[in-house]
Amino acid sequence: MANGHEAKFIKGIINDVLNKLRRECLYVPEHLVGMDLAHDIYDFLSTATDDVRIVGIHGMPGIGKTTLAKVVFNQLCYRFEGSCFLSNINESSKQVNGLVPLQKQLLHDISKQDVANINCVDRGKVMIKDRLCRKRVLVVADDVAHLEQQNALMGERSWFGPGSRVIITTRDSNLLREADRTYQIEELKPHESLQLFSRHAFKDSKPAQDYIELSKKAAGYCGGLPSALEVTGALLYRKNRGRWESEMDNLSRIPNQDIQGKLLISYHALDGELQRAFLDIACFFIGIEKEYVAKVLGARCRPNPEVVLETLSERSLIKILGETVTMHDLLREMGREVVCKASPKEPGKRTRIWNQKDAWNVLQQQKGTDVVEGLALDVRASEAKSLSAGSLEKMKCLNLLQINGAHLTGSFKLLSKELMWICWHECPLKYFPSDFTLDNLAVLDMQYSNLKELWKGKKILDKLKILNLSYSHHLIKSPKLHSSILEKLILKGCSSLVEVHQSIGHSTSLVFLNLEGCWSLKTLPESIGNVKSLETMNICGCSQLEKLPEGMGDMKFLTELLADEIKTEQFLSSIGQLKYIKRLSLRVSNLKCWLPTSFTEWRLVKYLKLYCVDFRGMFSLKVLDLRGNKFSSLPSGIGFLPKLSYLVVKTCEYLVSILDLPSSLCLLDASYCKSLERVRIPIEAKKELCVNIYMKVFR
Repeated sequence: MANGHEAKFIKGIINDVLNKLRRECLYVPEHLVGMDLAHDIYDFLSTATDDVRIVGIHGMPGIGKTTLAKVVFNQLCYRFEGSCFLSNINESSKQVNGLVPLQKQLLHDISKQDVANINCVDRGKVMIKDRLCRKRVLVVADDVAHLEQQNALMGERSWFGPGSRVIITTRDSNLLREADRTYQIEELKPHESLQLFSRHAFKDSKPAQDYIELSKKAAGYCGGLPSALEVTGALLYRKNRGRWESEMDNLSRIPNQDIQGKLLISYHALDGELQRAFLDIACFFIGIEKEYVAKVLGARCRPNPEVVLETLSERSLIKILGETVTMHDLLREMGREVVCKASPKEPGKRTRIWNQKDAWNVLQQQKGTDVVEGLALDVRASEAKSLSAGSLEKMKCLNLLQINGAHLTGSFKLLSKELMWICWHECPLKYFPSDFTLDNLAVLDMQYSNLKELWKGKKILDKLKILNLSYSHHLIKSPKLHSSILEKLILKGCSSLVEVHQSIGHSTSLVFLNLEGCWSLKTLPESIGNVKSLETMNICGCSQLEKLPEGMGDMKFLTELLADEIKTEQFLSSIGQLKYIKRLSLRVSNLKCWLPTSFTEWRLVKYLKLYCVDFRGMFSLKVLDLRGNKFSSLPSGIGFLPKLSYLVVKTCEYLVSILDLPSSLCLLDASYCKSLERVRIPIEAKKELCVNIYMKVFR
């Protein structure tokens, strides 16, 4: 060791070993809440397998994606030959050669060697693959916003060695198509929100005793969004009650800029049409049926509005709950603030007017301009309802108009010819204004109106897709309408309706017809048989309807008929012609003349809600709902239904025995059958068969 070379060599080996063993954990705050997903992700990624596993974490901005990824990273990093956490990829990649430094970081963090010879992204891809393909590594790619970012850092699974694990966080779930599992982070529950808020407002897990109600209000404002809870809690830290109340009042009127800034990142990442659709939803369509919104957006945006909604959902800017479009309250505030900033003091110069006070003042004072694209006013609960139609004249670019309860007087001739959506609930007029130009209208929503007829004569509306006149109790007949693209006609609850106009036969795109509760209606026009596109018809409660037109038997797309509470014998006989029905509801109370004993033509029926018939021949039937019947035993033929999975006979109070069940059954619901004495389960019945009798469940 005279020259010290051996000592240096040994020291180098030691340093190399230490570098490989050292795993630098990332800082995460103490007392985290809402981290239940961390256990699921850890369990999936810690399983000893040689495959390369990819996990995706997605959710709206500020929901805690990065924090969750850090928690899992800290739990796992010591198990691998190398690990790397690439933070804030989207922002970093916007810098000059932004992806190259990220590639260098990935290689350096795992190999612990400097990487100087990467001069372009393609060179970086080659080096990542060459150097890491035999290493078992853990990589986190945080805040990926574009596919090119993902491809530059982890283009293929083969870039990493057997047993490697990759975690991707993103606001856009569409980027996670290659992930083995994806996890969407939801908002915190109320008790979790209060706990996290208290950590920042009081440095404790719960609020001070005399601040409990104020704290619940503040936490509620944040809507379960962790970043908002942290910002709001810090804002109120060490403030007295007076300051708390003042700050909360400010937040209700002026959104916090720190919170808004985080949310705006996702908005600015949208292209122009997606931004436009997002703002339309934020201002007018939260809580509205998805299909309804899609028809309006289709007129306003791209020809594929379903793709628009799907994209906004994938980017965590809206949610589709069931069939309803929803949005986080803070995202709604952010969108509306974007609109307000364009004209802070003059609502009439904003693209969208949704605030009731602003909308009323703009109309009453006639301060609208050609900038306005949408306006929503609801005066149904107000004493002041009268406005001049002329108050809308200056809004030449108006596409979206809601005037619920308003009494408009004067000429409609000069109103915008670009209207695509009119929502006028409780319209006081007996006839729709004849001088109202509707050439671009896609949705006309006139529920609870005073209309006797929609209009006199014929209207050609080439772009109308939804017409809703529900609960217009004075409406006598449906409009004479020629619209080749009308898809939904809704006349539910029109109790005075006696005529469906024969022009319905020209609606060659109609898929949904709702006449529920039209109890004055006795006949349907023969021309309805020409509507070959019709898929669903609801005539529940049309108790005087005599029969179905004969031509309906050839309607191949008519697969769903809802016809509860129609008691005429002729009608009940006429439904036998519907050979293509798959879903049928025929609940009738106090019926003396039963249905025909057998429907051998109904071979396609999969869901049936019906009274006593012979079910043999319905080979496709999967769901049978017989609740509320007065039989003592099951109708014949049920045991011969090879695909029947669900049988419901609940509240059949005279039912004594249930015998001859098919072996395909998965659920038998016989709850509240007070007279039931005997149930015979087939020997070949499925092990998972669930039988619900009274209030108990037996397996």
